[in-house]
Amino acid sequence: MTGSHKARGERRSGDAPAPRRRKRSRVRIAATITLSILLLLTAGAGWFYLRLNGNITTFGADGVSQDRPGEGAGGSNVLVIGSDSRSGDNSKLGGGEGDVGRSDTAFLLHVYGDNKHAVAVSFPRDTLVDIPSCKLPDGGWTKPRTNVMFNVAFTVGETAKGNPACAQNTVEKLTGLRVDHTVVVDFAGFSKITAAIGGVPVCLPKNVYEGELNPNLGRQGKIIFAKGPQTVAGQQALDYVRVRHGIGDGSDIGRIKRQQAFLSSLVKKVKSQGFSPSTLLPLANAATESLTVDPGLGSANKLLSFAMSMKDIDLHNTKFVTMPWRYQGARVAIVHPQADELWAALRADRTVDGKDASGKPEGGAASATPDGPVSGAGISVSVYNGTVVKGLGARAAGELKSAGFTVTITDTAPDQHHATTEITYGPGAQDRAKTVARLFPGAQLHQSAAAGISVTVGQSYADQPAGSASASASSSVPAEVPSDVADKARSADDNPCSDLSYG
Repeated sequence: MTGSHKARGERRSGDAPAPRRRKRSRVRIAATITLSILLLLTAGAGWFYLRLNGNITTFGADGVSQDRPGEGAGGSNVLVIGSDSRSGDNSKLGGGEGDVGRSDTAFLLHVYGDNKHAVAVSFPRDTLVDIPSCKLPDGGWTKPRTNVMFNVAFTVGETAKGNPACAQNTVEKLTGLRVDHTVVVDFAGFSKITAAIGGVPVCLPKNVYEGELNPNLGRQGKIIFAKGPQTVAGQQALDYVRVRHGIGDGSDIGRIKRQQAFLSSLVKKVKSQGFSPSTLLPLANAATESLTVDPGLGSANKLLSFAMSMKDIDLHNTKFVTMPWRYQGARVAIVHPQADELWAALRADRTVDGKDASGKPEGGAASATPDGPVSGAGISVSVYNGTVVKGLGARAAGELKSAGFTVTITDTAPDQHHATTEITYGPGAQDRAKTVARLFPGAQLHQSAAAGISVTVGQSYADQPAGSASASASSSVPAEVPSDVADKARSADDNPCSDLSYG
């Protein structure tokens, strides 16, 4: 016993053993705390991602047309729709009448192939367009409609969530660009997004009163926006982009420039805060609660990945333009050929200032405009006249034959109101269709389930001198954004008080 006690006493008198135990104890505690923090962070991140995924609503891809523009025409395209439905939380924020979702605002965001440039093209909601066949909630499909307002496409089926697939089909038919993703933001989502980033700097060209936001008020009311710069969020931000009476001509067109200025400031604010998880996750949480997206963006990872893919786009290289338009009575008409030239430039990945932003080597094998004469050897084509111009189909057939194509049919198209030439191709025929398209600059390519290649010539072809298609096929002159569109473009770094009226 004495020996044992002595031994214990000797161990206490030593300098090394006891501190080692305390050091090991401290290390174990620190490791335990670190592991606990990591587990909590991991669990928290996992919970947050699950929450984001639970927020996201997708629309069915079965409503997207099978007759679509071909893939790989250049860059990627995202259709963004602002819905003014009164359903749910939107009823508190001044949505439209009833529970039918309507597209209050719409633009196509084209992200160029180099991921360093982007342009958003606004569509006036009263623009007269052709709406293709669209799927109804009961599974049936509508008949195509011509010369109807653009925003009608979103209302097909008259549901609270609207019809994003029909709007997407309409934009693809109108532009000849394949829409890779579609996003619908309702009033509640818009309000939450602006609040999540701490407000957006904006500017008003004049004082705005209650009666100008709500003409049914019957009186001027108090000032809701003072003239000049200010920061808005939530309901105020929504009122800013929606007010139209008393500013410009009081129309939807009159507020497009102001909406573009708002989006410019929104992009600038997000970029100033940085594309980091701490910035993007709260913003994503606010946005996803009221987003409806296509299945390709139907998860938090996909949405955040898409957002991160645009982090290298400079503010000056983020542009906003409006589709070429003119008034036609109380409605809006598309101006040709300027609109066709704009779509052709985007398909070729040409920027507003005329640069090739495809990210591909100029003049290389992947160039958007191949050099040399067109050879149609071994390619059969059906030709249809999509206009009321007599003999136009025969003219196109003659040019195709001169280039070595085999023309199997020359006939009149069922619809003779085609503004641009459309080339439809079946499975496995995309490359051959692109060869055909070289004879028809600005043509829209559409993929179809039916075999073969058909050309429906439009008014743009009728306006070209005979033989010009063959001549331009060997030209390396790229498509360009029309100067009157480029001159009116807004950059995301522009002053928020500049150019606030009209589209």
